[in-house]
Amino acid sequence: MSSADHPGTGAPAAPHAQPAPFAPSAQTSLLTDRYELTMLQAALADGTADRHCLFEVFTRRLPAGRRYGVLAGTGRVLESLATFRFTDLELDWLREARVVDERTLDYLAGYRFTGSITGYAEGDVFFPQSPVMVVEGTFAEAVLLETLILSILNYDSAVASAASRMTSAAVDRPCLEMGSRRASETAAVAAARAAAVAGFAGTSNLEAGRRYGIDTIGTAAHAFTLLHDDEPSAFAAQVASLGVGTTLLVDTYDVRQGVRNAVAAAGTDLGAVRLDSGDLGIQAVEVRKQLDGLGATGTRITVTSDLDEYAIAALAAAPVDSYGVGTSLVTGSGAPTCGMVYKLVARSDADGVLQPVAKASTLKTSTGGRKSAARLFGDDGRAVAEVLVTGADDVVSAWEPGDDEDLRPLHVPLVVDGAVDSRWIGAYGVHNATQRHAEARAELPRGARRLSAGDPALPTVTRRVD
Repeated sequence: MSSADHPGTGAPAAPHAQPAPFAPSAQTSLLTDRYELTMLQAALADGTADRHCLFEVFTRRLPAGRRYGVLAGTGRVLESLATFRFTDLELDWLREARVVDERTLDYLAGYRFTGSITGYAEGDVFFPQSPVMVVEGTFAEAVLLETLILSILNYDSAVASAASRMTSAAVDRPCLEMGSRRASETAAVAAARAAAVAGFAGTSNLEAGRRYGIDTIGTAAHAFTLLHDDEPSAFAAQVASLGVGTTLLVDTYDVRQGVRNAVAAAGTDLGAVRLDSGDLGIQAVEVRKQLDGLGATGTRITVTSDLDEYAIAALAAAPVDSYGVGTSLVTGSGAPTCGMVYKLVARSDADGVLQPVAKASTLKTSTGGRKSAARLFGDDGRAVAEVLVTGADDVVSAWEPGDDEDLRPLHVPLVVDGAVDSRWIGAYGVHNATQRHAEARAELPRGARRLSAGDPALPTVTRRVD
């Protein structure tokens, strides 16, 4: 008998197995890797599935040259718990594909996460080894969440980390997210949300606007101008439909003539013009002078065209009013993942006592045991270190900073006994995360926002408490 005849071995299904007809699932439970379920099957079989466990999410290092990371996606993780269910649709497919055995399917049919999750508040900054999320529960409940949590946090945090560099480079000028067509349809929504966490003022993505209360932006592309017989008629049609406060795209043909046509169509109260090609710095100077000469002194200039944080910084002296960013944002501006991992750091022994465990593989080590985290501040009110608190489990659980220490605890409750804290989800969660990021970034030491390559802005130190 071949291994394909044994469910849960990791081998492909037998050749005669027919897949169930495709039907979209409203659940998030199969957005995972097969080995999460096969580990569950083996743990159910040997009696370890109910062991109390502690899993920790952290990154061993920041992307090369980055000085800090930005945690994003926490709210999406919490929202996904409500749909992490195994209905007949998922169970029938798992059965037909022979992924796991009937005992495991019976367990999955009743799966609900009833454990607890703590972590950094979404929008806060993080550094190597920062325990940004801690998942506590039985092995069976917690292990199933690994892939989903990592896929959300790694992508969203990569986008937010890039977005923070962009909004920092833009200073007080708004950044606008326009990257939907450069990502998958679901990643586009996640990217718009993550960008908002890091201070982006709006998004072109309507679903992100509907779901998370983000302001939506956008007027017309080159196709609308090309649709018409000439540029003046295209501009006239847009102004008639959207009003004089609209933004007119002036570089389909000749920019100088485009600006003249734009002001002729909307008058000197024209809201904005957009530049999407060429040397944006030089063009912005010329267009500003031209607009002022035509009396459109209040008309703003928006620039787009493959911007990243370096291009935004290079335009600091140009008369630009806002930046539209697409590809570089949704791809993490060269760092499309944060390298976060989900590691078991403690589990109960045969007597029910929580024991630290750790991976010892070369270059992939982890530190066992429960940890608390805090940020240490200097006399000037700026952060000087990321402090990881270790020690006996009960002592770490109860740890609080002393009255004589300028430490800000970083862990907040996210899920308590299966109940999600609503402060971190939906539009309200995005609002709170945006505020947290602005405060956390302002706490960083001077130089942390530099775009040049360098070490993490804060060292990570360990403090043992007894």
